[in-house]
Amino acid sequence: QVQLVESGGGLVQAGGSLRLTCAASGLIFNSYVMGWFRQAPGKEREFVSAIRWSGGSTDYADFVKGRFTISRGTPKNPVYLQMNMLKPEDTAVYYCAVKRNERVKEYEYWGQGTQVTVSA
Repeated sequence: QVQLVESGGGLVQAGGSLRLTCAASGLIFNSYVMGWFRQAPGKEREFVSAIRWSGGSTDYADFVKGRFTISRGTPKNPVYLQMNMLKPEDTAVYYCAVKRNERVKEYEYWGQGTQVTVSA
């Protein structure tokens, strides 16, 4: 069973930085895709970024391009999200997710989320 646990959230002032980590267990796929999503109060969950374990190619939502960087880590901590130049509108619960490969449409496993709060 795949388990994901996010960490690194917190309270930061606008313009500041945070680094989110996704710890994983039970990952046995060779070509999995790991993603970060977020959900702000009263809003739907939205895609933030993704990285392909094989090859390392990345995708970003337009609203984080140039500010956030997704990167691969170790099999135990497979993905990080470096968030710079944070804005109050980045306030949300951030979720790590994984799907076994690019052909799978929906992400299959999700973490519990970590709260990121950006003050003005």
